[in-house]
Amino acid sequence: MSSNTPSNAPKNNANAPAAEGEHKVSNFLRQIIENDLDKGTYASRRWAGTPGDAAHHAAGQPDPAKIRTRFPPEPNGYLHIGHAKSICLNFGLARDYGGVCHMRFDDTNPEKEDTEYVNSILDAVQWLGFQWEANGQNHLFQASDYFDFMYRAAEHLITAGHAYVDEQTAEQMRAARGDFGKPGVDSPFRSRTPEQNLARFREMRDGAHEDGSMVLRAKIDMASPNINLRDPAIYRIRRATHHNTGDKWCIYPMYTFAHPIEDALEQITHSICTLEFEDQRPFYDWLMERLCEGGLLANPAPRQYEFARLNLTYVITSKRKLAQLVYDHKVSGWDDPRMPTIVGLRRRGYTPESIQLFAERIGVTKSDSWIDYSTLEGCLREDLENKAHRGMAVLDPVKLVLTNWAEAFGADDYTEDCTQPALPHHAIPEGQTPPPDRVFKIGKHVWIEREDFEEVPPKGYKRLFPGNVVRLKGGYVIECTGCAKDANGTVTEVHAKVIPGTKSGTPGADSVKAKAAITWVSVASGVSAEVRLYDRLFSDPNPDAGGKDFIEALNPNSLKVVTAYVEPSLAAAQPDQKFQFERFGYFVADRVDHVAGVKPVFNRVTGLKDSWGK
Repeated sequence: MSSNTPSNAPKNNANAPAAEGEHKVSNFLRQIIENDLDKGTYASRRWAGTPGDAAHHAAGQPDPAKIRTRFPPEPNGYLHIGHAKSICLNFGLARDYGGVCHMRFDDTNPEKEDTEYVNSILDAVQWLGFQWEANGQNHLFQASDYFDFMYRAAEHLITAGHAYVDEQTAEQMRAARGDFGKPGVDSPFRSRTPEQNLARFREMRDGAHEDGSMVLRAKIDMASPNINLRDPAIYRIRRATHHNTGDKWCIYPMYTFAHPIEDALEQITHSICTLEFEDQRPFYDWLMERLCEGGLLANPAPRQYEFARLNLTYVITSKRKLAQLVYDHKVSGWDDPRMPTIVGLRRRGYTPESIQLFAERIGVTKSDSWIDYSTLEGCLREDLENKAHRGMAVLDPVKLVLTNWAEAFGADDYTEDCTQPALPHHAIPEGQTPPPDRVFKIGKHVWIEREDFEEVPPKGYKRLFPGNVVRLKGGYVIECTGCAKDANGTVTEVHAKVIPGTKSGTPGADSVKAKAAITWVSVASGVSAEVRLYDRLFSDPNPDAGGKDFIEALNPNSLKVVTAYVEPSLAAAQPDQKFQFERFGYFVADRVDHVAGVKPVFNRVTGLKDSWGK
């Protein structure tokens, strides 16, 4: 796995330490960390430069990291917006408190994992602005590198009388486990001696038994009110080729056993996860106590803390359901701009800074709540407002003919340059040189929006209708004279007269007052472009809540593709470059299909305001 930063990684340096005294919004995790730092809870820890057991770290130096957190995805799918919150949280806390965040792959389930997902996860974390190199060391790890130690830990538990091999069927174990109102029943294999269990476990390791025929279970308490402590399985037989270890192992640790060990070997201080793991914390602590008292792991052991996962309206984050959308071709792929995956958000046009702002703004709590999708869109608008260069595009074009053009300027084919700022003046920081103006042509024929002409205007309508005067933004004031229609009565051309001497930026610009200015693109210099008008994938704010069929909640209008005309500055855009199409919202040159000057393709990121608001 490569730890190199891609050339297109953002330059916001999210790993930079927080400025001294910089205000941070407090939350319960920050309070826990600050309390631990004040008490020196982890001040005595040592770090040997790589993960390892108690003896390994005892030979190391005092840990240069005040805290250690980790982001530990399983490489069995593409990361989504919920993972983005966890990335920003774990890497952000390490940054703010002089710590290190480890990038770790929890790759203990060989049947579902793939290097495709490994690479996509690394790319997503780096794109969001975070790195795992600190203090001259690379903190990129994978759980499968710890399989040898995990096996050793399992043998220690067996020898100490804390684990046994169970040969009941899965159905028998499930029935014997009991429920919240009934205690579990001991397995008939629970009373085996450590020597018998160790021999059986080694047979499992050596491939002497069939998949699923037996498991290794922790011996805790079959009457525990916490069902997770009723002798949970910690190893199972699974003949599957692992993407990292190949066919070395035919037994694999369960996640609940592997995860605490990974944290301990890496000297994690604060193991932060979502609330669904809260019931697993007693087993986490039990396992840490057993392995620390046996001298295998260093004290103080990591502690687990849970926070509420992200629940975002109009979004699903189940990997299984997202995969169904992809494999049933409801979307074009994992990076479809309507998907909540990080690759989808990136292709849609979201920026790392907007997602970091979103993660900061929604905060961290221990209680579940729903965040409205408009909050995410608002963070993007806030980020792009002073960054995205402006440009004009016509999405539903009809031709406007300036019928007196030759009379006014001497020839029908005469054109002249118009200019407009790339960014409004308020968007340019004081003392900073503004970007060059946009330059585009105006001539006898221009494209305008079809909705900008009404033959019989409704009340309050200020745009083009016979006898009315408007300004072509950045160009001339014109007076509408009428239109041409086809046999079906559809308007095919709008007609108007140009008023000479009224060009924007010239001394006579204000000589004729116009009540409205409309956007336009010159036929002479405009460029045809494919514009993909993306909207929310679901029309129901809670598409899979309460057992609903999320497929039925798909928004039939989540994608509309139009052929538009854009001004030259937009056609020259580079892939992934963001713009504000004046009056329409924020758009991005598609990072896959757009070819500058050859095949312009733009995605709508979001409108200028929330169109789904109440």
